[in-house]
Amino acid sequence: MTPFLHYTNIKHYFRAIAFLTIFCSLHLLAGTTGKISGFVNDKKSHDPLIGANVILVGTNLGTVVDPDGYYTILNIPPGSYDVQFRFIGYRLYTIKQVQVNTDNTTKLDASLEEDVVTAEAVIVTAEKPVVQVNLTSTVASVGAQEIKTLPVQELQDIVNLQAGVVDGHFRGGREGEVQYQVNGVSINNAYDNKSSIKIDRSIIQEVQVITGTFDAEYGQAMSGVVNTVLKTGSEQIEWNAEVYDGDFLFGSADKRGVYFKNSHLFSTQSFQANISGPTGLPQTYFLVNGRRYVFDDYFYALRAFTPMSKSITDYTGDGKELALGYSRDWSGLVKLTNKSIQGIELSYQGIFNFSEGRKTDVNSIQWFVNPDGMKKQKTTSYIHGLDVTHLLSQSTYYTLSLHQNYFDYTDWVYDNFNDARYDSAGSLVSLPNSNIFYKGVDFDRFRQKTNSYIAKFSLLSQVTREHQLKIGGEFQYSDLQFGTAGTLVYLQEAGVTKLKRYVDLQPDYPGVQFFKPILGAAYAQDLIEWNDLTIRAGVRFEYFDARSKIPSDLANPANTIAGAPVSRLKRTTAKTSVAPRLGVSYPITTTSGIFFSYGHFYQLPPLGDMFKNSNYSKLERIQASTSDYGVIGNPDVKPERTVQYEFGYKNALSDVLGLSVNIFYKDIRDLLGVEFISTYNDARYSRLTNVDFGNVSGFTISLTQRHIGIVSSTLDYTWQTAQGNSSDPAETANLAEAGRDARPRQVPLNWDQRNTINGTVTLSQPSDYSVSIILKYGSGLPYTPSIGSGFGSQIETNSGRKPIGFVADLRAEKNFVLAGVNMNAFLRVFNLFDALYFNGDVFSSTGSADYSTGGSADRYRIVDPLRYYAPRKIEIGVSLSQFVPAQ
Repeated sequence: MTPFLHYTNIKHYFRAIAFLTIFCSLHLLAGTTGKISGFVNDKKSHDPLIGANVILVGTNLGTVVDPDGYYTILNIPPGSYDVQFRFIGYRLYTIKQVQVNTDNTTKLDASLEEDVVTAEAVIVTAEKPVVQVNLTSTVASVGAQEIKTLPVQELQDIVNLQAGVVDGHFRGGREGEVQYQVNGVSINNAYDNKSSIKIDRSIIQEVQVITGTFDAEYGQAMSGVVNTVLKTGSEQIEWNAEVYDGDFLFGSADKRGVYFKNSHLFSTQSFQANISGPTGLPQTYFLVNGRRYVFDDYFYALRAFTPMSKSITDYTGDGKELALGYSRDWSGLVKLTNKSIQGIELSYQGIFNFSEGRKTDVNSIQWFVNPDGMKKQKTTSYIHGLDVTHLLSQSTYYTLSLHQNYFDYTDWVYDNFNDARYDSAGSLVSLPNSNIFYKGVDFDRFRQKTNSYIAKFSLLSQVTREHQLKIGGEFQYSDLQFGTAGTLVYLQEAGVTKLKRYVDLQPDYPGVQFFKPILGAAYAQDLIEWNDLTIRAGVRFEYFDARSKIPSDLANPANTIAGAPVSRLKRTTAKTSVAPRLGVSYPITTTSGIFFSYGHFYQLPPLGDMFKNSNYSKLERIQASTSDYGVIGNPDVKPERTVQYEFGYKNALSDVLGLSVNIFYKDIRDLLGVEFISTYNDARYSRLTNVDFGNVSGFTISLTQRHIGIVSSTLDYTWQTAQGNSSDPAETANLAEAGRDARPRQVPLNWDQRNTINGTVTLSQPSDYSVSIILKYGSGLPYTPSIGSGFGSQIETNSGRKPIGFVADLRAEKNFVLAGVNMNAFLRVFNLFDALYFNGDVFSSTGSADYSTGGSADRYRIVDPLRYYAPRKIEIGVSLSQFVPAQ
């Protein structure tokens, strides 16, 4: 295990502190709190009760009713609260279990009765609406209690349950078009625009998933936003722990081609604990969480050989069965919150992940008898920083945050580039008439490191009862490194073949490359709540500077073509964009409403794609009638752009049943694609640019059923079509290289799943037991059929459809108390019915994952069990928790 605060990390920590002290600049703060507002009056006369106190029990949050009878409480962390209304001469009025969600207004009116000496306080329990009629886009808020009952473990599991999400694609968008945030701070890795850290469900207070349009405060996203609010410490000491073990248990081993000589119990193990409470310092609270996770995949290798084996009869392996894919993870959270200064909250949090393992894919079977020659992956990531919230008045506050996001990923066999075992093992050698390696190691070596420093600021003010104004900005500096961490290659030298090592020998053997781009943004957002009408209007300005260089004349890219005009390196230009956003909702009745939203959304392509292979010196030997130089990167591309439209209708059909209908359309432009550049000497090369396009249209119907007795359920159906000219930036170049038609056209994108159904059914008795099942159905994704093999065998791109898929997950739990400790025994079953196929690969000759008519081209894949969906996995565990009241 890599220590959390090893020397390198300590250096980065102090660099971060120095940087953030100097660059106390502006950065976007996405919403992490909600608000409660309403009207307070006399129950008989209906006169406003001016000056009445409204208090959130157990907090220091509250306000007084204004001269018109209205009140607003801002900056409320998401969760459930008891709200008290107090006024001299009137009975105490308490509404219990009032739910507050991030970036949302909870309407709460109260009518107080005059006091009678013998009268008791009035206590009512709030019911969460089955539909939120004041939302202006599609937003799903999932709280800690709901997460607890579902068969999910990490943040991504929760996200994938939401309507319109297909394997990380939000409403037909490409991967990497979603902004992941924790407590309002981006946790995306700029290299690939994906989340840089895993978040366990035990530390989540609420997850807000926006699959439609979103406010101007959110940037660098075109398809959606996932904002996670973490738990925090309180005046009570609370501890909890969870332990579970699991294994794959399935009857489809023969079908999958998986055979075990020995049983492999406890392939999944998790040990998690956290504790929170007061530190002993004035109004200072802590939360500490840690988790150890051990996972062995279901496909086991037989170590008959080692990388140093000399021949197919040299069985140097120990014959041991071991998981081909595995993971060994440490993760955790440290959070400190101080509220000792009136009106100011200081918070520090640090989240870390350490992971070491081996990934599997459809090619992993090649390592079946020589697993030690396969590359291993190591990841070190942490996100930490300081947040300050200052309440200037009952109606205005600002938040300032200073953060560092660090991500370090390696992918190689041996850590040391000069390890002598590379020489002893040599290059890969396969068994006769097979693609399975019996000797050698994988020579590929890759490293990717991102170190981002972020400063951010936002100011929110309830300017009037109808207008809530929010302004903010952002600044982000990234130190990005990625590339080949040393090249190993056999070359002839004096008639002898030798293993040579090169570190960043340009242009033939490039190494790890370094880039330092900057990003800035500013926004203004107005929330108008006038009577029953809600309007969210805003505008966002974005700035990006790649701080890189490109040739001044692309027809002479390396300035080496004799007689051609001189081409010099020039700086890339800074890119700016302005994005308006608008959302409107209006209740038709007290239980139904409609909404419309529209917006322009800009996002930079993944920086790893922009900068990859962007050293044009590799074209110094470009010659006539040649084109095989790979796709050249382009750090001077524009941001990609999506214009979204959404219309929705919500209706509480009854007190326990809610209906939502959403219709959406996305016009997608300036996606990263490929153009072909002709040079002065009649050569040609491909280069990334903003040329790809697409569109998505569809609708979602959702039903939410609140508890009827012990039963509650949800059901959503999404129909959508996602089309474009390519599913991948390099697809056009690949088509041209294969001699196929590379001209722009519209075809179904790889993730164009026309019909998607998600359902949950829960049987529960609060504080006693619960059983939940998640059902997921997906119609077939597209694939490109082929007839035979070789040149011209493929039919139109993505003109075929894969089989449909259905999968179910289950969780059952029983609660009890033992010696004052709350205990919860649970069972989780993933892929309950042991489905073989769900959104996986198929053979292009048949459209099936089971068989092929492709002849020798598919003879290796047909025996690979990893082409199927992961089999049934069962986990059994227990969790313990206890509250210790403050003294």
